[in-house]
Parts: sequence; C-alpha cells; structure tokens
Amino acid sequence: MRQTVSNNARNGKPARRVLFYSHDTFGLGHLRRSRALAAALMDGDEDASAIILTGSPVAGRFTFPKGVDHIRLPGVTKLADGSYVAQTLGLDIDEVTSLRAGLIRTAIEEYTPDLLIVDKEPTGFRGELLPSLDWLRENGTTKVVLGLRDVLDEPEVLAAEWERKGAVEATETYYDEIWVYGMRDVYDPTKGLPLSQATHDRMHWTGYLRREAPDEVPPAEEPYVLITPGGGGDGAAMVSLVLDAYEQDPDLTPNAKLIYGPFLSGDVRDAFDARVAKLGGRVTALGFDSRIEQLYVGAEGVVCMGGYNTFCEVLSFDKRAVIVPRTVPRLEQWIRASRAEELGLVRMLEETRDGMTPQAMIAAIRNLPHQNKPSQAGADGLLDGLDVVVERGRALMGGGA
Repeated sequence: MRQTVSNNARNGKPARRVLFYSHDTFGLGHLRRSRALAAALMDGDEDASAIILTGSPVAGRFTFPKGVDHIRLPGVTKLADGSYVAQTLGLDIDEVTSLRAGLIRTAIEEYTPDLLIVDKEPTGFRGELLPSLDWLRENGTTKVVLGLRDVLDEPEVLAAEWERKGAVEATETYYDEIWVYGMRDVYDPTKGLPLSQATHDRMHWTGYLRREAPDEVPPAEEPYVLITPGGGGDGAAMVSLVLDAYEQDPDLTPNAKLIYGPFLSGDVRDAFDARVAKLGGRVTALGFDSRIEQLYVGAEGVVCMGGYNTFCEVLSFDKRAVIVPRTVPRLEQWIRASRAEELGLVRMLEETRDGMTPQAMIAAIRNLPHQNKPSQAGADGLLDGLDVVVERGRALMGGGA
C-alpha cells in the first residue's frame, strides 16, 4: 500500500495544499469559479499552493494567481443526443473517462492535498471521481468539500439526475462539508434532494463570490453597454438579438462592447463580425478577454446571460443589468434570473412575458439607466462568499480562520 503523507508533515512545514476538481465539459463557469476560490485561499499565505484539475479546453488562456497551477484533463464534448465523445484523442468515452480518472487519482496521491474542493458534481464526470474518493477514505487525511452554485436545476429534474448518478449517496458518504455559494433566502439548490439531516448539518451557505478588477481601471473614453454571453457556447441567440436592436434603431445608445466568449466561433462568429462591421463603430466586438472584470468596471450597464459567474460580476461591480437566461438544457439560468428580478437586483428579458424581439431588446437597453443598481436592493449583503470560504477552508485544514 502507498505510504500516506499526513497533514502538515511535509518537510516539517505546515504548507497548506488545496486541490480543486472541475469537470468542465462545457463553458467557463466551473473553471472561473475554481480560479476565484483558489485566489482567495492563497491570498496572504506564502506557504500555500493550489492545483485546479480542469477539463476546460481554454484553461491555458487564463493567468493564475501566485501559488496556483492547473492540470488539464483530456476534454470531452457533449453531442446533440446527450452522449459524450473525446475532444481530440480518438478514444471512446469509456477510455477517456478511465484516463481522466487515473490522472485525478495520481494527482491526489502525489500532491497529497489537505483540502479537496469538488465543483458541483459529487461523483465527477461519469463517476470518474469515485475511485479517488474511495482511496481518500482508506488512505488520506484530506478533507473533502462539495461546492454547489446557488442554483443547479429545477428540483424534480435535479432529483432524477442525482439518483441516476448516485450523487446523493456520494454526498452522504464522502464529503466533510457542503458549501453553497449563495444565500438560503435567495434559493436553495438542494431543494427536492433526499439528503439526510446529518448532511444538511454539514452545509454552509457562504454567500456569492465577490469579484474584483485586477488593476486600477482608467475611466472609459465614452459610455458603453457591456454585452457578454459568458463562454459563448450557447450565446448566439442573445448576441443576434442585441445586434438586431442596434441595426433596427440607429439612435440606440450607449454604444456596445461585445465579448463573444471563446466558444462562440466559426461561421457564426464570422457572420456576427460582418454585422458588427456595418454598424459603424456603434458596436465593437472581441472574441475573449480573460480580464473581463475591467470591462465591467467601465460599463454603464450590462446585457448578459444568467450564468453564476456573470451574476456574481453584476453584483460585485454593482451594474444595472438585463439578463437573457437560457432555458435549455437546464432551467438554472432562468431560475436565477427570475429570483434576482423578484429581489430587485436585475431585469430579466423573458420570452413568454416580454418576447424575444428586437423591440423588446431596444426597450430593455433604453431602460437600463432607469433601473436600480443591485446595491439599492441590498446586493452588498449577498457577497461574503470568499471570506466564508477562506474561514471554512482554513478551519478544515487546521489553521483556524
């Protein structure tokens, strides 16, 4: 049996080690959340280090904070029928899952983390995390945390998914704590899940994860609305609707800065670029900006989709926002945007109520200056997530707060 390295027994130094698991089969959300958490846990601790295990194909385009590195797991792609294939390796899905599972376990055995933080999926992609979780129960002193965003899906759909994956049993069995990166009085992502009282007692509601611009941002040369579909993989409809609005209303202001996201590309991106070029500078477009926080700072308002990280940025930078949530394959974004609108934090553009028409988007953009900022609805009280994560993380690693 492999020799187990106990907590704080490496070279006689109590250097904290944190490992993040982020399955990342689609979009940027899981990687960006893990990166924000890692930065907070490393801040002010010179002896600490963190590794993010990620399947994101664009992980290498991000900078990582001091003390933080990443290991790229072989990527997978979800097909239209719901099945998965390897992105590049030519392996079948069982082979690539086995390869990923082996890499995860090797990283855990060699790195011997004090804390493992698993993002969203208790068993990992197709159960790839289970061998490592079993090994840790038998051999390790690593504390294991399940991190959940504020909304997962509608309760009935989520309950069926977790039953199929064995996720409830895994949560009950392997996890020392569950951190919910939101507020109970906003939404409970575990609603409908048959979790025991003992597991509920291990849950900590952290609040949302505050974001900050990395550097001092100079004032914008002219007012603009920031348009962001997040990673962009499912953002073409929203982008097209915004361009429709500027095309049909030549007097629509402010001008727009559009960030497509790294997954909106190919012929769709080319067609959008051609439309942008005809707007005479009223809309400018970039493919990807790993420091998008700076663009939030200077924006008059935001038109965006309803992903978790985007929502945190809207709250953190106190921006008036119109959220256009996706409704497939999950209702997660719609639930988040609907609840946020009820609380007065944002405005939602909703298909059945407002209609997804250029006129509806024109009206929403024109109304942005008249919306309340999130802070006027108490958003500041929602943003303590990183402080709570640091407190809980250091407590679990034996270092106190």
